Amino acid sequence: MTKNVSIKFCKKCLYSENHPLGITFNDEGICSGCLVHDEKNKLDWSFRWQKLLKLVKRYKSKKNNYDAIVPVSGAQDSYFIMYIVKKLGLKPLVVHYNKYFNTDVGIYNLSNLRIKFNTDIIFQNVNPRCVKKLTKKTFTEFGNIYWPILAGNSVFPVQISIKYKIPLIIWGAHQGLEQVGMYSHKNEVEMTRRYRKNHDLFGIDEYNIFNTYDDLNQEDLSSYFYPSDSELKHIGTRGIYLGNYLRWDPKAQHEKMIKLFNYKTTRFNRTIDCYDYVDCFNYLNLHDYLKFLKHGYSKITDHLTREIRHKRIDKISALKIVSRYEKKSPLYVGLFSEWMGIDSKGLKFITDKFKNNNLIYHNKSFQSLNDIAMLENKKKLKRKQIKKISFFNNSSIKKKNYITFGKGY
Repeated sequence: MTKNVSIKFCKKCLYSENHPLGITFNDEGICSGCLVHDEKNKLDWSFRWQKLLKLVKRYKSKKNNYDAIVPVSGAQDSYFIMYIVKKLGLKPLVVHYNKYFNTDVGIYNLSNLRIKFNTDIIFQNVNPRCVKKLTKKTFTEFGNIYWPILAGNSVFPVQISIKYKIPLIIWGAHQGLEQVGMYSHKNEVEMTRRYRKNHDLFGIDEYNIFNTYDDLNQEDLSSYFYPSDSELKHIGTRGIYLGNYLRWDPKAQHEKMIKLFNYKTTRFNRTIDCYDYVDCFNYLNLHDYLKFLKHGYSKITDHLTREIRHKRIDKISALKIVSRYEKKSPLYVGLFSEWMGIDSKGLKFITDKFKNNNLIYHNKSFQSLNDIAMLENKKKLKRKQIKKISFFNNSSIKKKNYITFGKGY
């Protein structure tokens, strides 16, 4: 017997009312994420491109200085952002926060990006001891091994904006808009301190992460403090999202970057997408597994929801594919245990305490949101053949250890 779990799911995609970013449904049972995604088929993207051209024109330097800051990594949408920035005729200052869980594929991609786009880059390497202390705290208290990376990625570009007096920061897509329709494209939402704290950092920022019993101190967090409102106002710092001005399609964009710039991809154990997060040992492994335990779904659900919305796969096929991947064991957990100085039993004890009690059988086996959705679609699942969707893999992770920092290629 299972607990009597009643959960509302979107009629179109795989998301439920339990999405941590918050989601709403219309009278037909369609979620806000799908409704906002439908704008992609209705908006005049030529008009929006012209709006973007007009917006960035005012930031072009007349002294041959940098026009904008562009945060990049060895994965995600970095290549496509740089491709668009160059099309806009801008001279970017590229910035990169070192996550310390780097793969050789990610190091190659980052080095290759610098060469292909002929750009200057500033790296931030926070003291590894501070990063470990922070990671240990956020892992043991919040079940989050990625807080220092998310905090660093979202604040370092803003700090550089203040330091070098470069007002414009250019990001890719807005996660809240793309996943749950938190905003319309027409809102042209921009980067904010509030969104960073409430969503990127799950309500815990550098100001309220302390408690009396910590061995953390101000010095440990010095690299993560967001500039003051007066500093932001003085420089005029703003962060725009290209996804408000371009028809954002990560799969199509990545495949274009593979063809044009030899972007490297790799297969993962827990999702079919070979393109995202190829730079990190942990994002689609232990980090994703913790997300699964806490929220009852994982990155494969995000990836296939995106593909449903782009009409490359149907919902029933997606449900079946999710069931094949989401409960697979994360890889490279031993690397993280060694890096953190925690043995395998200790790590399991910590991860198990973050299991969502609302998604557990009475016999103590874990029931995911996808399990519940499959029960609701039992008849359709029996009749439906799986529609396949393909991702192009052109590489693999060869060095099975964290690359603290790479020499380049």
